[in-house]
Amino acid sequence: MSVTPEILTKVASYFTTISHTPGRLRVRVSPKIKELSDTTDLSKLDETIAKINGIKDVKFNKIIGSVTIQYDSEIFTKNLWDDLLGGKNLDHLANKINAVARSIA
Repeated sequence: MSVTPEILTKVASYFTTISHTPGRLRVRVSPKIKELSDTTDLSKLDETIAKINGIKDVKFNKIIGSVTIQYDSEIFTKNLWDDLLGGKNLDHLANKINAVARSIA
């Protein structure tokens, strides 16, 4: 499945930035993300994300509802993440994710 700007918009709407420095992003996850599970299998999401070239580590804290992503800032710049969470330049970001995903398929 390829990532589209529409998918990015939908998924990003459930996240709010807690802290972000180059290489490390921590976001609050809305409990409403469970609505996505009606149409998307979220059970292996952390494993899938962790396999993407440029993602070093993903930690979910289900108790407080947050996700911490450590990433290679040479592959995914801080601005790309900021754009994702801000709903900007999603065509570019979708292309970047799809290009990286092809290398792990």
